[in-house]
This record gives sequence, structure tokens and C-alpha cells, in this order.
Amino acid sequence: MTPTEHRAWLKFSNIPGRRILLTGFVTSCVAAAYALSKSGFMGGNLSSSSRKMASSSRKTNPGTYVTNPTANHTGTVIFLHGLGDTGAGWSEAFREIREPHIKYICPTAVPMPVTLNGGMRMPSWFDIHSLQIGGREDTEGIKRAVKELIYELISDEEKNGIPSNRIVVGGFSQGGALALYSSLTLEKPLAGVMSLSGWLPLAMEFPAIAHSINKDIPVLLCHGDSDPLVAPLVGQMTKEKLSAFVPNVTMKVYPGMGHSSSSQEMMDVKAFISKCLPNK
Repeated sequence: MTPTEHRAWLKFSNIPGRRILLTGFVTSCVAAAYALSKSGFMGGNLSSSSRKMASSSRKTNPGTYVTNPTANHTGTVIFLHGLGDTGAGWSEAFREIREPHIKYICPTAVPMPVTLNGGMRMPSWFDIHSLQIGGREDTEGIKRAVKELIYELISDEEKNGIPSNRIVVGGFSQGGALALYSSLTLEKPLAGVMSLSGWLPLAMEFPAIAHSINKDIPVLLCHGDSDPLVAPLVGQMTKEKLSAFVPNVTMKVYPGMGHSSSSQEMMDVKAFISKCLPNK
């Protein structure tokens, strides 16, 4: 798909009643290597719109998209994109369901070689080695991303007067995986965590490494029952694993949805955020 075709498809998909947030369509020829993955691919991207963002959305650090609150700022959402994507598309998606008292931060991962894709460089929170359940994982990269990204973003919000228990962390696919891991190991209380089409990385380390301060954290898991990349079974296994030591886990399954998002899912995300971060 050429950039022109991509923009035309986005224009069509944004027609009222037909709007969908679809992953797997990319404008980089390099990213076409994703198609080499045949099953259980734990990555993907949210197609980003080429429309200009409203003045309420701005970039801070390179590749970080921030939608500022229009009322008194009392809560923050940090959301991480999937493999090969940027924060732009998700920033626009949240702008459509925004609450006036909440800031939405959508950072972009630094490009790095991804083993699964033959060492090609693309935005990625950590390396992905295998598609196999129980396969090799980038333990060092996952923990480094938590320390250098998630902890820093949360610390920045605290410096701006937002306590950690007024922050929701979430993500899509690889970003959802990192959101789960970071939230469960963070030594500060959070308002909630959400993982869309994601999984729990380094699952064998849990619950031993889970910090007790977030043992009751609200968790939202969303998954399409037709996901060919991160299989629905992975989502179900994630729910079962989490439910063994986190009592407040909700899973939403969307009939016919692949490795993508939908208007219904985004409404569920909005409801979850509103419950975790009510206006104060």
C-alpha cells in the first residue's frame, strides 16, 4: 500500500459509521517484513491518520504526542503503541474519547533492530525473539524500557502535581505487554492498567516479582476473537495468569475483530478510564 493509497483508505475508514482503527497497514516498505510472521505475531501497529492534530495535541520529546486537558488537570493516561508504529495514531484516537480533566501521553519508541524481523530497525519498546509461547524473551530490554520510559513518564507527571494513583498506563500489542509488566512491578500505586491485544511478558516471573502496592489494581484486557497475530488464546492465558494474583481483572472479547481496535473497544476504554480517573 502506497502512502497515497494509505491516506485514501484512512479517509474512507473515517466516514461516520465505517470508522475503524485497523492495524497491519503500514506505509513503510521495510515494515512489510511483518508479513513474514505466520502465527501468533506479538506486534502490529495502529494506522495513523495524516490529518493535522488539533492545537490541544502537541509533541514534547521527539515522537511523544501529548493531548492536554481543557479543564483542571487531575489525571493522566500514558499509552504505548505496538511494534513499528508511532504515538500519532493513538493520540488522535484518544482525542476523540478525551475527558476534559485528563492529559493523554502517547510516546513513540526509538527504532531498534528487531530479531523477529531479521534485524530490521523499527520503533520497538524491546526486542522480540520468538513467536512461541514460552519462547525466548528480551528480559533486559523489557526491564530497561520500564526504567527508562515508564518510570520517567510517571515521575514527570508527579513533578507536575499528578500523583501516581491518578495515572493509568496502557498500550496496544507490544505496548500493552509493556504496560502490564511495568504496572505490576511498579513500586508506586497506579489508578489502573489496560492492555489491548497484548500479553503478559516474562509471565513465569509472576507473581513472585509483582509488587504488593498494585495487587488490587484495576486491569482491563481487550482482545479480538479473530486476532491472527496475538492469538485469542494468548489473551485468555494472560487473563488466567493475572487473575491468580490480581482480583480486579476484566476481559472484553470482540467478535470478528482481528489485531486491531474498534469503536466499541474505544468506548470500553473510555468507560474504564472514567472509572479509574473520575473528575475531582
